[in-house]
Amino acid sequence: MKIKLDKQRFNQGLERLKLEYKILAPVTKPIKGTFSDTDLTKYEEIERIEDIEFHKKSNFSAKEVILPINQILFYFTEKEFKTSDVDEKKLLVFLRACDLNGIKRLDEIYLNNGMEKDFFYERLRKKVKFILIGCKESYRNCFCVSMKSNKADHYSMGLNLREDEVYLDIKDEDLNVFDGQKWDFEVDYVKSNNISVEIPRNINAVELSKHEMWNEYDARCIACGRCNFVCPTCTCFTMQDIFYKENEKVGERRRVWASCQVDGYTDMAGGHSFRKKQGERMRFKVMHKIHDFNKRFGYDMCVGCGRCDDACPQYISFSQCIDKVKKVVNGEEK
Repeated sequence: MKIKLDKQRFNQGLERLKLEYKILAPVTKPIKGTFSDTDLTKYEEIERIEDIEFHKKSNFSAKEVILPINQILFYFTEKEFKTSDVDEKKLLVFLRACDLNGIKRLDEIYLNNGMEKDFFYERLRKKVKFILIGCKESYRNCFCVSMKSNKADHYSMGLNLREDEVYLDIKDEDLNVFDGQKWDFEVDYVKSNNISVEIPRNINAVELSKHEMWNEYDARCIACGRCNFVCPTCTCFTMQDIFYKENEKVGERRRVWASCQVDGYTDMAGGHSFRKKQGERMRFKVMHKIHDFNKRFGYDMCVGCGRCDDACPQYISFSQCIDKVKKVVNGEEK
């Protein structure tokens, strides 16, 4: 059902939904950014539509809603263990098309990537419904059109905002709590970006892995991992066992975000490490985003949100890296 209503009636609908859902959306926090005079846009709980940031790209993605930064899996004693509890309240998340397509990639990895589904991911995923924010403006470093992630239709509700008027495309009957006038429209989507990329499909992964283009990143990348943590499709994690001081045989096991770009991630017992140089790690990340994932699932892992470029303190551009790969593969660059 497609309807039009004003902000006041939309907020009344949110009040009804808050009885059943915890509602999250991108929110801008003044002077909370990396530097003292910059703002930070991240996902937080909201009360009304005026709290939502519609005019900026969020610095972080919505993935931590279903893939928490620090997630307790279970508690253990000497003799038994207990799976961690989950808040029974469901989640409603406002997000843009690139992030919703990022969720699709996470689903592939955690739910469709083998014989068994990831239990801890699945139980959070079942609690979440997504509201697509219409996005008609391309932001800095975006190349979502090239990655075919500028549109999405797997949402529970779509939303366009026009000054004081809200347009809703309600697909999930559970969210049909808004009082509005029937109105036909299309949810906004970006039609062009300032940046475009072309991913080559004739990649010889073995030959490309040995190319000297990766050596550039040995000097440029500082292994901070910021590109991974802002990315909506990065899923690397490490496991931590926390033992309590009161009884060292009792504790909890956690799944914690990690980064394939940082020192020590590929370290093994005996001192061996698979990727010691930054160029090797950059090669691993790039190939996973535009080649390896595609071979397995039939589409690219990267959604072109450009957050990695936004966050990198060394101004490493992922889109430019894709261009370098294309030139090497096509013989345009030695």
